[in-house]
Amino acid sequence: MSKRKALFIGGTGTISMAITKSLEKDFSDDWELYLLNRGNRSSELPAGIKVIHADINNEDEAKAALGDMTFDTVCDFIGFVVPQLERDYRLFKGKTKQFMYISSASAYQKPVGDFRITEGTPLANPYWEYSRNKIACEEFLMEKYRSEGFPVTIIRPSHTYDVRNVPLGVHGDNGSWQVIKRMLDGKPVIIHGDGTSLWHMTFNEDFAKGFMGLMGNAHAIGESYQITNDESLTWNQIYQTIADVLGVELKAVHVSSEFLAAASHYDFTGGLIGDKANTVVFDNTKLKRAVPGLNMNIRFEQGVRKTLDYVLSHKECQKEDPKFDAWCDKVIVAMEEAKNKILG
Repeated sequence: MSKRKALFIGGTGTISMAITKSLEKDFSDDWELYLLNRGNRSSELPAGIKVIHADINNEDEAKAALGDMTFDTVCDFIGFVVPQLERDYRLFKGKTKQFMYISSASAYQKPVGDFRITEGTPLANPYWEYSRNKIACEEFLMEKYRSEGFPVTIIRPSHTYDVRNVPLGVHGDNGSWQVIKRMLDGKPVIIHGDGTSLWHMTFNEDFAKGFMGLMGNAHAIGESYQITNDESLTWNQIYQTIADVLGVELKAVHVSSEFLAAASHYDFTGGLIGDKANTVVFDNTKLKRAVPGLNMNIRFEQGVRKTLDYVLSHKECQKEDPKFDAWCDKVIVAMEEAKNKILG
C-alpha cells in the first residue's frame, strides 16, 4: 500500500517542527513528508524528510520547484495575510485533497462574550491586526470551499510552546529569558492584571497529536478546529509553577493590562488586551470527536520543566534584554511610588 504524501509550507517552527518529528518517528510507514522552505533549521530535521528548497513568497520559484507534484495534505504554517493564501490557492488548487491552514485562537471574539470557547465562538478582534488578518484568511479559504469545494481545514492554536522558549504573558522583544533571569536574580516580575484570569498552555508535542489526527481525515474538510491542552491555569499558577521548577521565590507585581499597554512601546494592546488578558477555557469536544482516543496529556508543569531544562543548558536561548529589564524596573518603581503617594 502506497504512503500518503504531505507537504508542509515551513515545517521548522514551534508548532510545525513537533509535527514533522512526530510524523517521521511514529507515522513514517503511513506518510511521506515534504517540506517547502528556504532551508532554515534543516540540520534538525529527521533523516527521512524530503526538503524542497524554495521561497514560498516567490510564487514562480515555488511553482517551478513543485512541478506536477500532488499531495494528500498540504499545510501552510506561515500564512498571515490574504495575498499569501491567494497564492496558496493558485499553487494547490486541484493538487491536494486537503489544505490545512494554521490560523489562531486569538481570532475569537474580544472582549470575550463567554469564557467557554468553542469553534462556534464568533471571530472578531478589534485590538489586534494579526488576529484580524487571520480571520480574513479564514474567510477567504472558506469562501473557496463553499463556492468551489477547495478542501480546507482550519486549525486554531492558542498559546503553544516548545523547549526553546518559556511561555509567559509579559516579556520583551527578545522573548522570555529576561523574565527568567529576573526570577533567578531574585528580582520582582510583572504579571498582567491580578493574575487570576484563566489560560491554556499547550506543549508542541501535545499539539502535534491533535494535528496529525486531522491529517487526511475526511471529517475535517470544510471544518475548523481549535487544538489546545485541556488544562486551565491562572497566570498566578503559571508564574508560580515556573518559579517552583527554578527553585526560587516568586516575587510578583500585578499591573493592569491597560496600564502596561499605555506605558510601553511593546504590543500589549494586541498581545494582552486582545488575547492573554482574557479568561478563556477551550472546549476541545469537536476535536476529540474527529480524533477518537486523542490524549493530550502533557501538563504545564511537565512541559515547562522540559523547556527550562533546555533553556538553562543552551546559551543561544538566553537572549538578554536590558531595555525590557529597565522598563520592568521603571514600572515596578512607579507602582510602588503611586501606592506610597496615595497612602501619604
